[in-house]
Amino acid sequence: MKADQELPFHASSRSKIKQYLTIALYNDLKTLRTPSGYTLDQAITSGIENPDSSIGIYAGDMESYDCFAPVLLPIIEDYHRLNPGWSHKPGLQEAVLPDLDPEQTFIRSSRIRVARNLCGFPFSGNMNPDQRLALEKRVKHLFKNLSEKLSGTYISFTDLDEKQFNALLEKGLAFRKGDRFMASAGINRDYPLGRGIFISRDNVVRIWVNEEDHLRIIAQSQGGDLAYVFNRLIQIVRALEDKLDFAFDPKKGFLTACPTNIGTAMRAGVHIHLKQLEKKRSLLEAITRAYHLQIRGTDGEKTAVEKAVFDISNARRLDISANTIVKDLHKGLQAIIQAEKNL
Repeated sequence: MKADQELPFHASSRSKIKQYLTIALYNDLKTLRTPSGYTLDQAITSGIENPDSSIGIYAGDMESYDCFAPVLLPIIEDYHRLNPGWSHKPGLQEAVLPDLDPEQTFIRSSRIRVARNLCGFPFSGNMNPDQRLALEKRVKHLFKNLSEKLSGTYISFTDLDEKQFNALLEKGLAFRKGDRFMASAGINRDYPLGRGIFISRDNVVRIWVNEEDHLRIIAQSQGGDLAYVFNRLIQIVRALEDKLDFAFDPKKGFLTACPTNIGTAMRAGVHIHLKQLEKKRSLLEAITRAYHLQIRGTDGEKTAVEKAVFDISNARRLDISANTIVKDLHKGLQAIIQAEKNL
């Protein structure tokens, strides 16, 4: 019997954790605990319970990346397709880029988000109720003291009745419990306790608290002015960085619950209407590959494309700077729009 078959992964599993976690490596790591008490068994629960998981391992705190490095590093290097000598690339400076679609003929909206986790707290899948509430209290106080330019309102989900919560959901502001992969990782535990959203006065900036990561910082606007959205994101991130210490590693960048998000921890993308390219998917896929972009369904990963509206975003997060991600997206979208016009 092969070593990996001795571990309780389903025969149909093609996850990275099944690929890289041999029984010998498991035995080396199984007794280790991070300072917050997180174990390898906890880290791989989602991959065991969900055979269709693509990664199958979650970090329970920033120390997980060192404690379980023998299995996490190969997964990170494989998933992110890293070259030897890779490392996090700093760079979060305001950008000057022309509006891609001033008439909003193609681009419906632009959205850029980054994930951040606070030092001193376990990650979401390893938190107890008191820790969730303590983190929410800390950031809620910070939100109240933002400058006038960045100010807004924080809404705790536990303060809402069902009608109020559903109204936020319809506007795309609130978030439900995560999927079964996140549930197995413990991320959904205690929901909606400690969860909430900060919304800026102009509704451009939103911050989800205690979702998959401690903070999901989002800037979103109608149209294709990526620089405007990116620069708004930078403003709020800098304000938070002045008051909070984020989980960070010089080589791996910003550390997140899922190892697919580490590095810049950024997803920058647009909803774009491509009536002609919908019929020429191979051409669209070729363009996105050339500019390191990925195509998702209208409502994100694992959803269908509806009415020819695609979600197109960056495919790379690690070993690349945030500014380069946005520039690649901008160039790629220019090429996509030109191809759409030519058809």
